[in-house]
Amino acid sequence: MRIIESIQEMQAFSNAARSEGRRISFVPTMGYLHQGHASLMREARRLSDIVVTSIFVNPTQFGAGEDFDAYPRDMERDKSIAEASGVDIIFAPKASAMYPRGYETYVDVERLTLPLCGASRPGHFRGVTTVVCKLFNIVMPHIALFGEKDFQQLAVIRRMVEDLNMGIEILGMPIVREEDGLAMSSRNAYLSPVQRQEALCLKRALDAVRTSYMSGELRVAALRETALAEISKVSSAVVDYAEFCDKHTLDEVLTAGAGTLLALAVRIGTTRLIDNTILGEE
Repeated sequence: MRIIESIQEMQAFSNAARSEGRRISFVPTMGYLHQGHASLMREARRLSDIVVTSIFVNPTQFGAGEDFDAYPRDMERDKSIAEASGVDIIFAPKASAMYPRGYETYVDVERLTLPLCGASRPGHFRGVTTVVCKLFNIVMPHIALFGEKDFQQLAVIRRMVEDLNMGIEILGMPIVREEDGLAMSSRNAYLSPVQRQEALCLKRALDAVRTSYMSGELRVAALRETALAEISKVSSAVVDYAEFCDKHTLDEVLTAGAGTLLALAVRIGTTRLIDNTILGEE
């Protein structure tokens, strides 16, 4: 496995690989890798000749007062997980190279970024789409893989790729969970042992809603109350949102059906966690 920090070196590598007809897959990350990331890398290995992952904590997607400085970082651990998962190249640029002095160009997907995390984290998705666009231009992949835990992010990236004619196949991969059901996340490292148990209220809320839905309850108002009732059992939990949306458009729905997304964002202490499930199949 090779570590590349230079943008020019990464572009030269990808240009040479593409000219040889080799297929490149790409897994963008902010590091502090876990088995959710590893599952993306293993699938990327299966689909392509070359697997590239990026490790870059992107400053432009963090708002004022968010956790950029405290975001967990461990490059040695990341290298070990990436290599074991079949990665060929880690692209780890410096922030000063990605956003040099005088930088002023941003990519903004409009409607899809307004609800859910976009409503509570203004500017977040502009940072995401900008850095992903830049990474795509540098790595030049044929395929890019993203986890479905960040469901809105996946929808926004798909929209950007289609709208800007990028010609990259975007694959969404299932949420990977701990044995007790907690969705894997780099931010889980912030949780104390007590908070780690309290965080299970997100999965319990999703399961309770699915059970109610499968029993015939389609009214979103009632299903939302079911989710909130489960989360409220944890006194430290503060709900950012519990929304039911069309999984394609992210438009709010009033009646659940095939393709309805239930998306949750909940703070446990100071840690903001997200999770989701799709109710019904299309």
